[in-house]
Amino acid sequence: MSERQQALKKWVSTELSRIYKQPVEVAEISIVAGDASFRRYFRVKHNDISYVLMDAPPEHEDCLPFVQIASTWITYGVRVPRILAQDLQQGFLMLEDFGDQLLRSSLTNASVDQLYTKAMDELHRIQTLPVQHLPSYDQALLTREMSLFRDWFLSSWLQIELTDEEDELLTKVETLLIESAQQQPQAVVHRDYHSRNLMLLPDDQIGVIDFQDAVIGGVTYDLVSLLRDSYIHWPEAQVKGWVEEFYLASPWQEQLTLTQFEQAFDWMGMQRQLKVCGIFVRLCQRDGKAGYLQDIPMTFRNLMQSASRYPEFFEFSQWLKLRVLPDLLKRPELSDRLMDLSPDNWNAA
Repeated sequence: MSERQQALKKWVSTELSRIYKQPVEVAEISIVAGDASFRRYFRVKHNDISYVLMDAPPEHEDCLPFVQIASTWITYGVRVPRILAQDLQQGFLMLEDFGDQLLRSSLTNASVDQLYTKAMDELHRIQTLPVQHLPSYDQALLTREMSLFRDWFLSSWLQIELTDEEDELLTKVETLLIESAQQQPQAVVHRDYHSRNLMLLPDDQIGVIDFQDAVIGGVTYDLVSLLRDSYIHWPEAQVKGWVEEFYLASPWQEQLTLTQFEQAFDWMGMQRQLKVCGIFVRLCQRDGKAGYLQDIPMTFRNLMQSASRYPEFFEFSQWLKLRVLPDLLKRPELSDRLMDLSPDNWNAA
């Protein structure tokens, strides 16, 4: 057991002793998962009750946003884990245990409509939350995120050196996507609202985790995170139906037509997909989490398909297909996922 795990075990023993008002000596903590950050999660049981422990090293992670957002959201009925104990200085939290049933593992052709309706209902609730104290998804942040595509995906991984014309093309694309993101209605954005961050709870509710990076931004962002997930793909006709379902149940009808909402959804998706392609490479090369590379093909496919729908991105779409895709198809790490990248599949779904 590492020194940090020993400190976590000692801390949780103290906190459980406080909760139960008698000495508690924790014999064992078991690792549950890590995520795309430096956070790790453990589980501890006492008196047949299970708790989740978050270990967020303070030199890398700040627990305060998680605590502040959780406290607010739970007040407004969003089903986030209750915080039972905290030590921000050490970076330790003890949380309500939501179990292990991710939305992703329960999605089938038979269940997806019902489960996505539940997830979209929860998203409606999040979008009605008060916006004070959250940072803005501003131009600087949107630009910084999209730069990950250039720096990590193109340059560091694919070794593509951009010409001046290619650099200008990417800048034009980024400008259009930023304008679209900022022109649509603004609301609370979870920022990673997808099938691996949503839990199915015993009370038939959707549990929401990994919300500490929430901001105020475009109302289509979380919807595209859910419906154009990097981990599962659905036929475009289904996605279009869910987008319309969400739109018709939202207050955004007063500000956008359905066509405008659908375009905002697609363009917001492109911003996210550019970012995510870069993040997955960074997670591999910087953080040693190579498994995320396997999720690039689906993400890149979503990017290409969205770009191909709009004349504003025709040149960009062709550039992705003719300049970037061939190099991506040569990556040996993706040998098991090349069908996702085959040009024959671009219009298949």
